[in-house]
Amino acid sequence: MKLYLRGHSCAYAVQEMLFTLFPGQKAEYPEGEPDGSAPALLLTLDQREGELIASATLWWEDGVYTGERRADLSELTGGLADDRVKQRILRMAFYDAGVKARGGQPPWGALTGVRPVKLPTRRMAAGASRDEAKAVLTGLYRVGEKRAELAMECAETALAIRERLPKDGLSLYVGIPFCPSRCAYCSFISADVKGALGMVEPYVDLLCREIGEAGRQMRENGLHISTAYMGGGTPTTLTAEQMDRVLSAIEKHLPMERCGEFTVEAGRPDTITAEKLDVLKTHGIKRISINPQSMEDSVLAAMGRAHTAAQIEAAMSLAGERFGGLVNMDLIAGLPTDTVSGFSRTLDAVLEMAPANITVHTLALKKGSRLAEEGGDLCSPADVAAMLDLAEKRLRGAGYRPYYLYRQKYMSGSFENVGWCLPGTECAYNVIMMEELQTVLSLGAGGVTKLVDPDTGYIRRITNPKYPHEYLRSWDKLAAAKREAAEFQAELAKQA
Repeated sequence: MKLYLRGHSCAYAVQEMLFTLFPGQKAEYPEGEPDGSAPALLLTLDQREGELIASATLWWEDGVYTGERRADLSELTGGLADDRVKQRILRMAFYDAGVKARGGQPPWGALTGVRPVKLPTRRMAAGASRDEAKAVLTGLYRVGEKRAELAMECAETALAIRERLPKDGLSLYVGIPFCPSRCAYCSFISADVKGALGMVEPYVDLLCREIGEAGRQMRENGLHISTAYMGGGTPTTLTAEQMDRVLSAIEKHLPMERCGEFTVEAGRPDTITAEKLDVLKTHGIKRISINPQSMEDSVLAAMGRAHTAAQIEAAMSLAGERFGGLVNMDLIAGLPTDTVSGFSRTLDAVLEMAPANITVHTLALKKGSRLAEEGGDLCSPADVAAMLDLAEKRLRGAGYRPYYLYRQKYMSGSFENVGWCLPGTECAYNVIMMEELQTVLSLGAGGVTKLVDPDTGYIRRITNPKYPHEYLRSWDKLAAAKREAAEFQAELAKQA
């Protein structure tokens, strides 16, 4: 879509609304004035008679649509507050025109961020009632009743977890950036383990060294780990011996004495063996993830997975013997070649295996993924909506409840990802990470440490090198990041 911005420089806010209203459209910024050809948007910001006025003219298909929003100049108090006011009325003017053009509202109304649950969580933490917090979603942001209630249920879980997080604790993420193969929808920084065998062993060596440095810094500053998560990639691409080395280093060096949970993402069933699961159990891991995405063999083949539904069932059988039902299973609604009836069969098969957690994702066409570059036989937004409705109905009927939620750019139909759990089995790390409730210390290639002050909303990111070969050459940067994170959290603990 051609974007003509006049009287402001809020391009990022406008692009966010573009992706919300019209997924798949790309922003262009031509010179000159609009010539009436579609798709195009003219979005202006003027100041007249004590008001800021945002005006949108949208050319879409065969029609022209308009929207206008105003703000009193008294709302302008300087600095970032002024930017927020301008962005709000510009986004909403565009939104009003866009809703007319598309003939209805997006599933999440005018919300453009990936963390819709943060809005009610922050308001209730500041003293707002549940009804007041929900009214912000349904009123200001035009979120429909169904999804507003979904967000509120997740916000209540986030508040309960937030209340029990001590200031001298932080959460831990350990990244293993290797996979047995690359899925069509994936854009994560990960290497095909078959082509990266020479890097895996030195990677494990340096990761263990980084774990040791993190532990030294944390213990010197009187800190401890609240929750821990090992993800990737697929951590179980490591051999049993390599996994044992990493977990032994964590036990030896990190202050895990008060860690409430440690989850390991086994992910791909073709990487799971009894020997590896025994290593996890020996080291006290009580929760793992086995992520089928689909139980339809044809869909698995279409997305580049080298395993079958039968292997998923076999992996769950192995896991059940060692972890009971405390397993998360990921599903994706909208995968290439899938159908509503196929997704229904997947739900039936997964519910039959009775995992404690089921996360239902909406397919996102991520930049850098094979699916985004080459395309595929994708489901329609209407079919994706039907899949998500079916999932909610079946999961609620089976006793699951929503406990965390997030969105992504380029999602089919602009829907959401929702984590569902049986009562008392929520993965606190997922909530902490998504709602940014606590500092998360990330180890390994591609890890992003988030320094979080939940009382002020302050967040700062420190990134590890993305790729394994870069990570292997970056010890000084890694050590400095561990020191910075420990000192930040120790200062928060002093202020508590």
